Amino acid sequence: MKKILVAGATGYLGGFVFHELKKRGYWVRILVRNEEQASKLKNTVDDVFIGEVTNPKSLEGATKGIDVVFSSIGITRQKDGLTYQDVDYQGNLNLLHDALENKVERFVYVSVLNAERMPTLKIIQAKERFVTALIDADINHCIIRPTGFFVDMAEMLDLAKKGTIYLFGDGELRGNPISGKDLAGVCCDSIDANVKELKVGGPKVYTQNEIAAIAFSALGLRRRVIYIPVWIIKIILPLLRWFTSSKFYGPIEFFATVLTLPMETDCYGEDLLEDFYQEEAKKR
Repeated sequence: MKKILVAGATGYLGGFVFHELKKRGYWVRILVRNEEQASKLKNTVDDVFIGEVTNPKSLEGATKGIDVVFSSIGITRQKDGLTYQDVDYQGNLNLLHDALENKVERFVYVSVLNAERMPTLKIIQAKERFVTALIDADINHCIIRPTGFFVDMAEMLDLAKKGTIYLFGDGELRGNPISGKDLAGVCCDSIDANVKELKVGGPKVYTQNEIAAIAFSALGLRRRVIYIPVWIIKIILPLLRWFTSSKFYGPIEFFATVLTLPMETDCYGEDLLEDFYQEEAKKR
């Protein structure tokens, strides 16, 4: 059985991935940043390596004896003074260099669906810069491009609870968000699949209007949606870039831009957004 290194194991998707890998019988090493994380997870995997992706010296040997590296490393919200280029690009590149040094067979990396339609976004620039480096490297690879996660769609439920959901355009853009569990299954399948890139969505396609209706229904509330013209966001985002730091505007411009794009792609898995919203509604 192959030995897998999971980088990003303490993140949302990484946690699902290493649990699924263990369920399938793989030998799993996880990369964590400190002793506290190591102590919490050491009994769930075969090995724990402590290292910081932004510090290449600390990564030396992380991939020794490893057959496949899986990385979902990236920052959604910038912290500790680190930028997208520091983590999403350079951090993954540092890990790739260690993988090449130790002759790892395959490198699986999670990027973003429709990256080519968002070239001005800082987070996309960093992720796709690493994608280019990975493609150019002398290593077998697979790039996973998922749609939005169910957990990200919880924001819609929060808006519904406050009484109003705001959508860009007419709300008819389509997408098929996916659960972390279902995406983890695809990621694990990619370890042995002879494929260079996978575009991954959930099993059911929804319009944004349908998602809003499902959110209100889960909460037992009356539907109220306000539609915002797309041109407004095209004015607001440049202003945010001009007057705020990337730490502030980065997450906003990413999620706002995604909401103005169709996010529909190949269907995988079995978990439905309706069920996720029903469970989340019980917590609110």
